[in-house]
Amino acid sequence: MAKAARERPPRTSVWLEGKAHRRRGGGQPSGLDRDRITGVTVRLLDAEGLAKFSMRRLAAELNVTAMSVYWYVDTKDDLLELALDEVMGEMRLPDPEADEDWRDQVRALAREYRGLLVRHPWVSALVGTFLNIGPNNLAYSRAVQRVMRRTGLPAKRLTSGISAVFQFVYGYGTLEGHLSTRAAATGMTLDEYFQDAMSTVTEAPQAADVLRESREIMEARGGETVEEMLERDFGFALDLLIAGIETMVARE
Repeated sequence: MAKAARERPPRTSVWLEGKAHRRRGGGQPSGLDRDRITGVTVRLLDAEGLAKFSMRRLAAELNVTAMSVYWYVDTKDDLLELALDEVMGEMRLPDPEADEDWRDQVRALAREYRGLLVRHPWVSALVGTFLNIGPNNLAYSRAVQRVMRRTGLPAKRLTSGISAVFQFVYGYGTLEGHLSTRAAATGMTLDEYFQDAMSTVTEAPQAADVLRESREIMEARGGETVEEMLERDFGFALDLLIAGIETMVARE
């Protein structure tokens, strides 16, 4: 079994070998096209999550048979990769050549990525699954690289700088997306869910000390709503990272 796992080829990509634009010959069901299938896939993933998504469920939503969908995509993974790149195109990218402070551009890229992860919680699970070489993914990666070059970090430090900022954003946005998903599943607002969770935790004696310290920290942070708290934390953490980049540039 271990040998078989080692011999399994790495995951390919829908963007290789022309698969992203392939159409099978003859007999395609009317009313379908790649864009419509991808759009409905995104809508289902947003509404029901990655675990419940299937080609059969998609076909039912499109009111066709599952085999009809396979006229346009070879596999479910190909379709998920198309959906991932589709939503990556929602991000507004700064122009690295514009006369704008790199700090503001880093903040803009970070906020766009965070927003994407919160709007589409399923994205987090797919980002590291595929090669991420679709046109929208590549446009985002190019913008990140060009903006980070403007920080003054030497080339040998750029990947570290990118990791520090955007892996932080990935983690923050992923957890924020999970929180929003859990709140929505209960039918509560984010604030209602937070208060309910805090009330539940107070019933656990072993959590009393940690909870008391946490309350003190949260009160010092300020913010009337969960959204305000999350925004303040994100903004300050991002400022810390940018200050760290400035410090390392000066040190280099």
